[in-house]
Amino acid sequence: MKKSFYFGMLIMLSFSLMSSTCSNDDDDASPNDNSQQIAQVQSTATSGTWIVSSFIDSGQDETNDFNGYQFTFGSDGILTADNGSNTITGTWSVTDDSNSNDDSSSSSDIDFNIFFSVPDTSVFEDLNDDWDIVSHTDTTISLIDVSGGNGGTDTLVFQKN
Repeated sequence: MKKSFYFGMLIMLSFSLMSSTCSNDDDDASPNDNSQQIAQVQSTATSGTWIVSSFIDSGQDETNDFNGYQFTFGSDGILTADNGSNTITGTWSVTDDSNSNDDSSSSSDIDFNIFFSVPDTSVFEDLNDDWDIVSHTDTTISLIDVSGGNGGTDTLVFQKN
């Protein structure tokens, strides 16, 4: 009888110790909520026209390819690049990327997605990507992409016009 009593106490003590060492904040099943940051980036992007102030494609400065173009990020997801004589239309979005296995060097869990339906030879095809957001202010949106294939790093900076 004593043996059963001590064994029961030992089991209860073990469970008590195990439950006190477990934490309930590190196994949360819900993903990070980035909705506020996503809404902020969307609001910033749709608040005027933008120019490409810097575009570095795997170490090559290709900013001049977009000289004269003004970019408009529509609230309907339509992206327009217009230089007065030529208009290129595409799509854009800001999405939560916290559940993907992204190998980028950025710690951002949101993507700034750009897509222009253009031939591979178009300079606008180089902008097609799911960019990681490095930083954003009311006047600047800085993006980065680390290529999975060749490991090259591209950076894209939009400046409010």
